[in-house]
Amino acid sequence: MGLKAKLGISLAAGAISIATAVVSFYEGYEPTAYRDPVGIPTICYGHTATVRMGQTLSQAECTALLQQDLGDAFAVVDRRAQVELPAPTRAALASFVYNVGAGNFARSTLLRKLNAGDLRGACHELSRWVYAGGRRLNGLVKRRTTERELCLAGLEQEPTP
Repeated sequence: MGLKAKLGISLAAGAISIATAVVSFYEGYEPTAYRDPVGIPTICYGHTATVRMGQTLSQAECTALLQQDLGDAFAVVDRRAQVELPAPTRAALASFVYNVGAGNFARSTLLRKLNAGDLRGACHELSRWVYAGGRRLNGLVKRRTTERELCLAGLEQEPTP
């Protein structure tokens, strides 16, 4: 199944629309707090910052958290990337930051390659980030494959500010 069919998105869509589709697809929707595979309290679409076990949120509250968290992830990508990024590449990196956090992104070989102008090499680094709690997780393998495909697809397009 192709990337567009898997996510129901157009690569011509804006970065925020693309990232929303990727994140919501891979994080899934769970309105009641739960522990993720490594024990982190999580709710909605992978939100971890303010969750309390036992908490339940409405669809509207979850959507608002997703938009806020994605906005934060895009801000990190935009602040750290020293190169122009096409929308699909920017979306892939925002999805990655949403999942692994700003600190991991800031310290990554992926970011070093990106800022050295090796965008293709940076995209391929995504495949290395498939472990959580020392375990290789199939869900992360699938997510990183999608992010890598999106990242590379963006390189075929012109950068957009």
